[in-house]
Amino acid sequence: MPMPARPPALAAATVALALVPVLSPAAVAVEGPAPDPRNTRAMRDLATAIRVTARYVDEAQAVKDGYVPHGECLNNPFGAGAMGYHYVKAANWGSTDPRRPTALVYSPDKDRHGKRRLYAVEWMVSDKDQDLTTKEDRPSMFGLPFDGPMPGHWAGNPKHYDLHLWAYKKNPAGRFHNWNPDVTCPGAKKPAVPATPAPGHGHAH
Repeated sequence: MPMPARPPALAAATVALALVPVLSPAAVAVEGPAPDPRNTRAMRDLATAIRVTARYVDEAQAVKDGYVPHGECLNNPFGAGAMGYHYVKAANWGSTDPRRPTALVYSPDKDRHGKRRLYAVEWMVSDKDQDLTTKEDRPSMFGLPFDGPMPGHWAGNPKHYDLHLWAYKKNPAGRFHNWNPDVTCPGAKKPAVPATPAPGHGHAH
């Protein structure tokens, strides 16, 4: 006897759940913040973000769609790890839409074809009062608060909040942690002394 078809919403949630491992409390403590797998909207939005951005594993496609390189390779000034190179789409600044990330984060190095590899996607939202001591306007996605507020990363980049999703490279610190300890920028040096992390998920950039 054939099984009844699943309702579309349930099917979408099932696909999303397959993309995100169910973490034990101990794993969460080690791997950093993660959406609650029981949060259907978070799981659906996560699946959408990954589906929509998969095309940008091709760096040329990202540039064609309006993502422009900004700044240098970002290395963690507070400890181990780095991000990579940010390609930013100005039209998506301020977006909290899983289909419209503000930035794509690419590898510090290039492959044998001269292309950078897609590591993560990122959403950026301006801090309304441009005051790093207040955070009443902190946005959220996937059931998680954004990191920040923090200073801009390049000329003209305002104080802002951001949220990273390491969808295309494993991050031992957690899929939504903004620094990846397995990434190193060219010529990066280890900080002389540990610094106090900025507000957010215990890290800043």
